[in-house]
Amino acid sequence: MAKGSIFEVFRTFFVLGITSFGGPIAHLGYFRKEFVEKRRWMSTEDYGALLALCQFLPGPASSQTGFCIGLNRAGFLGGVAAWVGFTLPSALAMTAIAHYAGLFQSNPLARGVLHGLQLAAVAVVAQAVWLMAQSLCPDTPRPGASGHRRTNHAARHGRTGADPRHWRRDRLAGAG
Repeated sequence: MAKGSIFEVFRTFFVLGITSFGGPIAHLGYFRKEFVEKRRWMSTEDYGALLALCQFLPGPASSQTGFCIGLNRAGFLGGVAAWVGFTLPSALAMTAIAHYAGLFQSNPLARGVLHGLQLAAVAVVAQAVWLMAQSLCPDTPRPGASGHRRTNHAARHGRTGADPRHWRRDRLAGAG
């Protein structure tokens, strides 16, 4: 089952750990781009199934997904290498920031940089969600179909939509 080396997995996840920005949702977007599109370690369908499984399990889905990608690529030690490679840069950065936290609070430039990074994180997460939604939910009307249908139905029949009993009665009567 293993197709690559532990070092290859560690190196790839370490670079992702250094360059990836944002939370677990953003990480999943980076993983998809790296392992489905760029390296072709897995198909879109396999990634979607793995993501669904990892979302179902308790804990951070990005850590579980990364471990499973490493596991699939280089066995159990590949999974460990993926987790360590991806987590180590963040752990080192958090340790350094905690050690020098006083400097960040007293320096206006450092505060500005941190604020800029927070704003960039919002954009990264939004892009990751958008890209995953496009590939994993190809029939876009589905996510909002329920509310959209009710709103249109209420507007057509001159209702505000405040009373859901009307939706059901009109539907049974063949009006919607």
